[in-house]
Amino acid sequence: VNGIEIYSMKIDSKVTSRFAHNVITSRAVNRGNVSKEVFFDVELPKTAFITNFSMTIDGVTYPGTIKEKEAAKKQYEKAVSRGQTAGLVKASGRKTEKFTVSVNIKAASKVTFKLTYEELLKRQFGKYKMFIKVKPKQLVKDFEIEVDIFEPQGITELEAEGTFITNELQDTIKKTFSGKKGHISFKPTLDQQRTCANCSQSVLDGDFTVRYDVKRTTPDNLQIVNGYFVHFFAPTNLPKLSKNVIFVLDTSGSMYGREMEQTKEALLKILDDVKEDDFFNFVLFDSKISTWKETLIKATPENLDEARKFVQHISAQGMTNLHGGLMRGIDILNAAHEENLVPRRSASIIIMLTDGQPNVGVSNTQEIEEAVKKAIDGRYTLYNLGFGSAVDYGFLERMALENKGLARRIYPDSDAALQLQGFYDEVSNPMLIDVELNYPENEISDLTTNSFKHFYDGSEIVVAGRFIDSNQNHLSVDVRGEGANDAVSYTTQQGAEQTAQAFQEQQYIFGEYIERLWAYLTIEQLLEKRITATGEEKENLTAQALALSLMYKFVTPLTSMVVTKPEENDNEEGIADKPTEGIDIFTIPGMCVYAKLLLIVKLISIKPSFITKLYGETSPLYHTYASQPRWYTSVDGDPHFIISVPQKKDAICFNINENPGMILNLVNDPVTGITVNGQLIGDKRASSDAKIQNSYFGKLGIANKHLDFKLTVTPEMITIQNGDEKTGFTWLDSVTLQQAGLNLIINRKKNLVLSMGSGVSFVVVLHQVWKKHPLHQDFLGLYTLKSDKLSEQTHGLLGQFFRPIDFTILEIHPGSDPKKPDATMIVKNNELTVTRGWQKDYRGDPKHGVDIPCWFVHDNGAGLIDGVHTDYIVSSLF
Repeated sequence: VNGIEIYSMKIDSKVTSRFAHNVITSRAVNRGNVSKEVFFDVELPKTAFITNFSMTIDGVTYPGTIKEKEAAKKQYEKAVSRGQTAGLVKASGRKTEKFTVSVNIKAASKVTFKLTYEELLKRQFGKYKMFIKVKPKQLVKDFEIEVDIFEPQGITELEAEGTFITNELQDTIKKTFSGKKGHISFKPTLDQQRTCANCSQSVLDGDFTVRYDVKRTTPDNLQIVNGYFVHFFAPTNLPKLSKNVIFVLDTSGSMYGREMEQTKEALLKILDDVKEDDFFNFVLFDSKISTWKETLIKATPENLDEARKFVQHISAQGMTNLHGGLMRGIDILNAAHEENLVPRRSASIIIMLTDGQPNVGVSNTQEIEEAVKKAIDGRYTLYNLGFGSAVDYGFLERMALENKGLARRIYPDSDAALQLQGFYDEVSNPMLIDVELNYPENEISDLTTNSFKHFYDGSEIVVAGRFIDSNQNHLSVDVRGEGANDAVSYTTQQGAEQTAQAFQEQQYIFGEYIERLWAYLTIEQLLEKRITATGEEKENLTAQALALSLMYKFVTPLTSMVVTKPEENDNEEGIADKPTEGIDIFTIPGMCVYAKLLLIVKLISIKPSFITKLYGETSPLYHTYASQPRWYTSVDGDPHFIISVPQKKDAICFNINENPGMILNLVNDPVTGITVNGQLIGDKRASSDAKIQNSYFGKLGIANKHLDFKLTVTPEMITIQNGDEKTGFTWLDSVTLQQAGLNLIINRKKNLVLSMGSGVSFVVVLHQVWKKHPLHQDFLGLYTLKSDKLSEQTHGLLGQFFRPIDFTILEIHPGSDPKKPDATMIVKNNELTVTRGWQKDYRGDPKHGVDIPCWFVHDNGAGLIDGVHTDYIVSSLF
């Protein structure tokens, strides 16, 4: 297409104990005689997490990096502004999200894209299902899908199909399974891919679906590998529980027409599937509330006939009293249980369908959530179905999750009735209620969810956890639940021999899969709990999910992957770091970060070997500073970031090399809403002797978006903005200001202290120079106190170091300066060359400072900071 030929596309899936590891590799070549843009465009299941991506151009590989969302977004925006290649994931379609990346390649050049994603396959209607979106958009010489499945329990059935499979293609799907192994391959030739004999269009466009199930000689299965376990629970041949279903239906005017007709069509089909032992009723809400019957009604043939007539006559009009409809449904269920109208052992379910937002009666969604949660009180499960795009889906999802259910979006397409019916089918056969899976507390930590309101026929409950003793290889589990006739309990034990026997073919599976399955499930559940959490609980859940996402390299709602092709830089050898003045920053207690930021302009023609000498006492450039005030410049008083590492009783320092006028993000906490940015200023005029322009912080902006508060500080003015109101002070003022959530103290001609509700404080120090100095201007320093009060999502040039960091020093050897040896540092899985030196800490002695020994990381902190330093350049102070 357009001179770009995709000559190979391979999709390789390895499934081990329901956990799928998928790799998509696409190879393309530019057949044209000019540079062309190549697109790698794939759709993945929404339930999957991307774990890796790379592109290789003419033998050079550019990997993607997974990092916190804000940092990734900044790196992405920066890359785009420079015209570089960057890729991001976006939602697309009902079940998929799209990953797109493009790159310009020269004539005759080749590019290889490789994307890896993982997911836990869910069991529905008695089978595990994995679907692969196939859409190469052109004929591909070497196209192949290969799926390998390993299930220690043994495979009982395996099937594969494609929505695009024609009769001619049917025989190209090869399928075998035996014992624990299953294999599927699909490798159509070029001719088989054509839509017709001489066509150049590809027939490959749709879903390729794999379904399978495992052997179940016992109700559950335990697997233990390398200190982690997974427990699959799916008993069979249980008697079905009767269920009590309340359908709470939106019949407001917005449902008029096609939506109402599709809803009625779905309800009529659902009534065909209702079992005679079930009880049900309909609640309709528009401006008013109405019901089919006053109480729950048994699903006798006569009652079902009457219900069908009722459904056929439902019409849509009026407004949306969602609160009234739900509360009436809950009241009917309460009365049925209190009056023993329904069996004691039965599953009670509310299915609510709406296409809009509440606008009459109680319309505040938070009040509705609270009222519904209080009324249900954990006794029933609430499922919320949102029809179309006008619903407040977040509200529906929170309310469902708070009541042990889930929300589902119903797409307003021609198959909407099938979507509704399909959802009902998933929850129509409860087998157990109040299922608890109990594990020895003194043996297990970090357990995923282990209590479930309902177990449905054809599904599976999955629990994973980590052993406190990573060498443990045995486990005893007790499972309890309420069945149709009586309480049921199962006890399972797994020992070392059974584990070893189940995994005789360990080489067949990808490594650490149970640990990754545990991480996947834990993140998924933390993110779900986070939806309904608030305040500190939400912060903690967010921090845990983010930490696991970064540790296991999963792209989740808290992380992003960005892939950037580095710029070509012809002047790389001609850049040297030049120490200048800047910013003092530190944090207490615990993790201590104090920094003096080095800001430079490129200095051409100095070789890299000379760089370390610039920091030495004998540096020939040092004497250009001789006239500067001694209290902020002295030998080796270079303004660097200094990161204290208390457990090592040592420190790391690094420079940031940027021009005056730039704004840098120093602290950004999306949870507390606090940001700190700093804008650089230069000297009054360029120093011709040094051939370099010094940079300082001449303006700081501290904001708290939750308080709608902004503080702008310059060496002349301090401006406070609350909403639209502005108040100004000068450094000649002494001020104490208190308002909701914050305190501000200005100490005349010295500093200001800003404390916010979470406990975090910022101190801005005024550095004044001699007014008649021919070169230098006043500038600012910043200190951060109690940074542990910020959330674990905090980022920025400084904020990322508010969390502990560890490093290892190897191979200390002489450097280019005899007083400053070089070494190899291992930090964040990177191997860096560092130089021993010292920097000034002005905490105790703001005039002269104290020398602090540290390991200096070169090249703008590359390998130490997340991403590259230019990721932290922002467009405005707020």
